[in-house]
Amino acid sequence: MIADLVQRFYTDLWNRWDDGLVGDLLSPDFLFRGSLGQEVHGRDGWRRYRDLIRQGSSDFHNEIIDLVVAEDRAAARLEYSGTHTGPLLGFNPTGRRFTYSGAAFFRASDALLTEAWVLGDLRSLSAQLGGR
Repeated sequence: MIADLVQRFYTDLWNRWDDGLVGDLLSPDFLFRGSLGQEVHGRDGWRRYRDLIRQGSSDFHNEIIDLVVAEDRAAARLEYSGTHTGPLLGFNPTGRRFTYSGAAFFRASDALLTEAWVLGDLRSLSAQLGGR
């Protein structure tokens, strides 16, 4: 069950930006801690975080490399990619392509994701956007 939720979280909510499925996958009190250091609550909080990422990379893409599941929990190793089309990590848009690695940890209850904690290699991303 949780494996399908995580797959759909990335395929539908992130890669396809399908806002209509948020209620089908995320609990109303969904807790999300993103790579940018922000913690948001609820479906609308997650949408704001997602839109912040989309503003910085309109073609942002998530690929699950590995997914490990244990009952109501899951861990994913991911590769993120996109084009730097807007402000991101304090950098003005460069038009550069980027790819970086990350991991995410999920919890689910009652057939909905209740929590996600995402850790991305922001050092690598920053270097690709023009930082050191």
